[in-house]
Amino acid sequence: MPFDPAVAADPAFDAVGEWALSWHRGGVGAVLVTVIDTWGSAPRPVGSQLVVSGKGEIIGSVSGGCVEGAVVTEALELLEAPAFKILEFGVSDDTAFAVGLACGGTIRVLLEPVGAVFPVEILAEVITARAARRPTGVVTDLVHGTHDLVGPSAFPDRFAADRSGIEADGQRFVSVHMPPARLLVIGAVHIAQAFLPMARLAGFNVTLIDPRGAFASDTRFPGEIIGDDWPDAALLAHGLDGRTGVITLTHDAKLDDPALITALRSDAFYIGALGSTRTHAKRVARLQEAGLSSDQIARLHAPVGLDIRAQSPAEIAVSILAQVIQVMRRP
Repeated sequence: MPFDPAVAADPAFDAVGEWALSWHRGGVGAVLVTVIDTWGSAPRPVGSQLVVSGKGEIIGSVSGGCVEGAVVTEALELLEAPAFKILEFGVSDDTAFAVGLACGGTIRVLLEPVGAVFPVEILAEVITARAARRPTGVVTDLVHGTHDLVGPSAFPDRFAADRSGIEADGQRFVSVHMPPARLLVIGAVHIAQAFLPMARLAGFNVTLIDPRGAFASDTRFPGEIIGDDWPDAALLAHGLDGRTGVITLTHDAKLDDPALITALRSDAFYIGALGSTRTHAKRVARLQEAGLSSDQIARLHAPVGLDIRAQSPAEIAVSILAQVIQVMRRP
């Protein structure tokens, strides 16, 4: 499977599975490594993954420092003699920094050679599902090393919280694979210039939408994905699911309102609009006239962002991003 390293370098693109499949199919060999349990302090949550190639290359992270080094060594040995293996790393506060843990803690990681242990067809289906924005899960039997592909109905609480982990029986590890979180930003304004790179660094896929060519130019937004359709049409074309957020920044009702009406009738997890309290009161009246219910309008975060007394465009961007993350991570 051809794979573009430049795409994988984007922090918003989780490429572990894609690289694993590419290396396996290319004959290089690959071992998937997954954090299955943590105690104390650990810099990477349960479900975090990396992949090790037969040449010792790695994509992703399960911790840092010497933990990754030890994992690579074990992974290369497993490619020579394929097996299912669980490693545990535990350190004291005094030595934690040297092995990549924030402070004293323990992590357990699962190593699985692709093909020989982790089924290629399941890996391919997870990648396909993510591309189609369908949540999937992989249930691994930690005793027998078998795997099953499942959907949200099998573990509704885990999928709702986007939380991988070991089940109460201690035998089954459920790895949850959600579609990439994305943000659709309406308005190529100065706040967007600060917000877009911040959001990408935080792991979001970001698209800027503005039909005004003078604003939405490559010069003002170098390297960004820009759509020039009218906002409501652009949102419908993208599709608004539970892993998509919408933020309107134009301060122009002709652009913002159609986007908000579309978003508030969708499953978007976050909807925010720039504007003062006075501006929002007028906006609410327009949304009511458009036929939206009180419950639908109540989903709107306006004025957008957390109240941190932000003043500059960059500070406002920080407040918006913080609120987006807060809503996304709220149980």
